[in-house]
Amino acid sequence: MLSCSKSSILPCTSILRRRNASLQATNAVVNALLVSGNLDGSYPASPAGPLAGMSIAVKDNICTKSLPTTCSSRMLESFSSPFDATVVSLLSRGGAGIAGKANCDEFGMGSLNVHSAHGPVVNPFGLASGERRSAGGSSGGSAAAVAAGLCDAALGTDTGGSVRLPASYCGIVGLKPSYGIVSRWGVVSFADSLDCVGVLARDASTAKRVHRVLATYDSRDPTAAPPHVRERAAKLHTDRLSSLKGGQLTGLRIGIPQEYFPTELESSVIDSVRRVINRLREKGAILVPISLPSTPYALSAYYVISSAEASSNLARYDGIEYGSRVEPPPGANFTKTANVYAHTRSRGFGKEVQRRILLGAYALSADAFENYFLKAQRVRSLIKADFDRAFRIPNALHASQHNAPSDQGVDVIMHPSAIQTAPLLPDNATGSSSDASSLDAYVQDVLTVPASLAGLPALSVPAGQGSDGWPIGVSVVGQWGSDELVLAVGEAIEGCQAEDTV
Repeated sequence: MLSCSKSSILPCTSILRRRNASLQATNAVVNALLVSGNLDGSYPASPAGPLAGMSIAVKDNICTKSLPTTCSSRMLESFSSPFDATVVSLLSRGGAGIAGKANCDEFGMGSLNVHSAHGPVVNPFGLASGERRSAGGSSGGSAAAVAAGLCDAALGTDTGGSVRLPASYCGIVGLKPSYGIVSRWGVVSFADSLDCVGVLARDASTAKRVHRVLATYDSRDPTAAPPHVRERAAKLHTDRLSSLKGGQLTGLRIGIPQEYFPTELESSVIDSVRRVINRLREKGAILVPISLPSTPYALSAYYVISSAEASSNLARYDGIEYGSRVEPPPGANFTKTANVYAHTRSRGFGKEVQRRILLGAYALSADAFENYFLKAQRVRSLIKADFDRAFRIPNALHASQHNAPSDQGVDVIMHPSAIQTAPLLPDNATGSSSDASSLDAYVQDVLTVPASLAGLPALSVPAGQGSDGWPIGVSVVGQWGSDELVLAVGEAIEGCQAEDTV
């Protein structure tokens, strides 16, 4: 933090102005922040609290009463929320200042942050070379803001990897908490059973600092885990957490799932992850090969479930009750209500959102409900069961008070965060894309969606660079409620990386 004495106020003010001008110039290139929270002092940092003095950006699908909330969509281009989301209120009470609203894929739908009404986000890692690569999505603006130094940390939302994938591409830390640990009240819904508010930061300790402020029970959120379940999870993980103090990993059992190393995985990604795993073994960790056999079906199940929920959630934006209204042209047929709001939805929603609404509407139709939606839910149950069998600590959502950790199983699971380094942005970068490129973007989530379907905490930590010199991330996944354990392992990985650079 920059401090000024009374005798140096003018020079210090000049320094601040130059710094702000530099940050604005950087943001003009990366397109990370849509609006600054510091322009009118709406969300100033406080000198008191656990987050005192921190500057934190907020994804554009999280409600803020003093800043616009557009979800990067033309549908909400003129929307201002009458209230702050719970997580925003917690940040303010914790002493943090809101740096601004971060660009994102429209309504959180995308893996490359090119589906935004405000334009694509450019990965700041390539600023020096001028190479335009994706910052990842859908929380690409949040990740780019942190990586470019525009803020200390940022909030994103993670539905199927939207925090972890951008973190991997931008070379920072990204935490998706256990589902129900952080309040979703005031978050514009994409898929209610999957959405989580996550944290992006430069290191795991900062992510932990912010997460601890946010991990509070909120009675206004119907999906929030009740206090007694949180306490049960904390008790189940106490022994393992205490054994990790001081950076010691002796006895930590790390599962390496064979299904998370597909043929599409770049060899440089495998090499980087292997180096991290070997360093942890040198610190006393025990590596355990495991199998999660339902993993190959996770991506298909995820897109069916998330699109179905999105189709239902976005039905409210018709220009009559919610959303910007487009008046039908003269002579339009008003005998059906669909004819009235079709113009609004066609103009207000981008191509990717329209595509997912159509997919979800079909999955929920009478002809496809049994063959698609219900089967996807069965696959989701199988994925949850795979994880529960793999972990030595029982799931606090289902375990009784008398269940204790077993001698079998693993404490955490590790795998690559992404199948490759950040991909190049498309030449047009308008958010429109061919069917082939859309399918390629969907595949980016193949390693992240299983933890989302199971509602588990997952942390992406930088693991070096690929053969092209761009960042690579490694993910740590834990049992439900083991967020602190996952963060502790992330800090251990950072410690190993620091030792290797000395």
